[in-house]
Amino acid sequence: MTTFDLNAYVEARRHLVDQALDRVLPGETAPPPTLHRAMRYSVNAGGKRLRPILVIAGAEAVGGTADQVMETACALEMIHTYSLIHDDLPAMDNDDYRRGMLTNHKVFGEAIAILAGDALLTLAFKLIALNGARTGDARVIATLVTDIADAAGTDGMVGGQVVDIESEGKAVDAETIDYIHMHKTAALIRASLCAGALLARASSTELAAIRACGEALGLAFQIVDDILDVEGSTEELGKTAGKDAQQQKATYPAYHGLEASRAKARVLIDQAKHALTPLGARAEPIEALAEFIVQRRS
Repeated sequence: MTTFDLNAYVEARRHLVDQALDRVLPGETAPPPTLHRAMRYSVNAGGKRLRPILVIAGAEAVGGTADQVMETACALEMIHTYSLIHDDLPAMDNDDYRRGMLTNHKVFGEAIAILAGDALLTLAFKLIALNGARTGDARVIATLVTDIADAAGTDGMVGGQVVDIESEGKAVDAETIDYIHMHKTAALIRASLCAGALLARASSTELAAIRACGEALGLAFQIVDDILDVEGSTEELGKTAGKDAQQQKATYPAYHGLEASRAKARVLIDQAKHALTPLGARAEPIEALAEFIVQRRS
């Protein structure tokens, strides 16, 4: 019996994603060069490439390939990066460092940082539409664009961020914290897995399994993120540790405590893995990624 090599899997797919991002992003000298340098600066700042790898893993779990979904994989990384650029702005979290580097607005100024985020989001949907068009099925294109737009917009990441901001310094209930986490973070992680499966022409049963896994996985990811903000160091995280407490954010550890938060993350990861049962051995990379999410230190 062989043990799945997650490190080799992630490195191989991260390499493919990085190569593709370099191809689809405008060159640094293309007009307007300042904007394109700013876009590339944040996209190339590192990171786990979790969302694009989940797109690929979602496709592979239903018999697809990385090539089938690469434009959408790049697009999900661009949407994630745009959100980080905007989150770091003085009007939002006011962070000076991201992934161990100066944040975009610290290098290029606030105006260019805002526009770089806008440009990444816009380019992402162009790539998603082009990728969907390669299936030749208008229903796939419509579902793909709609699902990702919902996950990124007011029904997902942006909506969750608004409630997150409005909840700072207030006494909130467990339902509000769940709403923030499910929308701000989990929605885009779920959409990443589902996009890959959809483009690889998953059956309705396969897609339902992927969706259930993605929801549990996404919520677990944010809970672990909250825990790391309490327990991790700035050096480990590549961003300022302890910001949640400073800004009186509505988080799992703040409401439920660290031990209960760890237990909840573990339950969610087990739920995510169980949801994949109908997919068999092809879902092993997603299961391994789930374990990585709950055990990570950054």
